[in-house]
Amino acid sequence: MSEPSRYGANVTDDDLAHRLAQEAGDMLYAFRDAFSATDTDSFGGSRELRDGGDKRAHDFLVGRLAEFRPRDAVLSEERVDDPARLAASRLWIVDPLDGTWEFGQGRDDWAVHVALWEAGRLVAGAVALPCSRVTYSTSTSLSSATGLQAELPTSRPIRIVVSRTRPPGSIDDIAAAITHETSVPVELVRMGSAGAKAAEVLAGRVDAYLHDKGLSEWDAAAPVVVALASGCAAWRFDGSELRFNQSPPLIDGLVIATPTLEPYLRDVLT
Repeated sequence: MSEPSRYGANVTDDDLAHRLAQEAGDMLYAFRDAFSATDTDSFGGSRELRDGGDKRAHDFLVGRLAEFRPRDAVLSEERVDDPARLAASRLWIVDPLDGTWEFGQGRDDWAVHVALWEAGRLVAGAVALPCSRVTYSTSTSLSSATGLQAELPTSRPIRIVVSRTRPPGSIDDIAAAITHETSVPVELVRMGSAGAKAAEVLAGRVDAYLHDKGLSEWDAAAPVVVALASGCAAWRFDGSELRFNQSPPLIDGLVIATPTLEPYLRDVLT
């Protein structure tokens, strides 16, 4: 893990988000790799592993932000929400371990989210995928190249990634409507972690990510800002604009789509 001094006194918000997400992810990966407990629960994973990962990543991120951005507010899934954040001009929104169940089950589809909201909008962020050794971010010097499709696919189906446990209730009707409009069949891909699903869009392996309910700001902030910086579109499932630093910190549904598929999805969903 990099020492704090290696960040530099004048590290930008984009690079800080990238480095924090990547280092927290590396730490979690090593922690799980060295974990030796064999107990499992009804979800098929280790509660001790999940809780330990959540705490370690949270403590790391909050500690580094206190060191490098001491005047900024922080909203983390693993900390009690402080209403004072609503009056803050800068707010870091973090999910120290997105996809906790998948992490505890030994799966690869989990992530670390770090995002910065400033003066009404998301301005920086990163999504680290430790098992893939990839970090997508708004950092122009560090971000990975994307594989966004320039046109609708012709040699494969349109692929939409959804939650492996809570896909949208209307997803079959949505898929049928998209096929009707585009004449291209739709294939559903099921995964955990909002960050892992957004990364599939950025990598060009799927064309959109849909989730209709039950998302918090820490689930969505980093995937959204990275997707927007990469040229994708993002909006709420009901068609409205995404807003962050709200009370309560919920955005409910989310859509992230390539520019090519965006108009078809907007037409189908509204």
